[in-house]
Amino acid sequence: MISQELLDILACPKCKEAVVLNDEKNGLVCEKCALLYEIRDDIPVMLIDEAKPLGVVSK
Repeated sequence: MISQELLDILACPKCKEAVVLNDEKNGLVCEKCALLYEIRDDIPVMLIDEAKPLGVVSK
């Protein structure tokens, strides 16, 4: 599990906006870029090339 302290300092590497933990708690979401950064072995993979695009993002 990722600590709140880590979540508070993580940012999307593409746009530098804050990321939030998704409902399944298995990834971090950048709503601005509509990207999901997976969490593997309790480590967020914050690489743009590894991010997965989300569907429609509500604004």
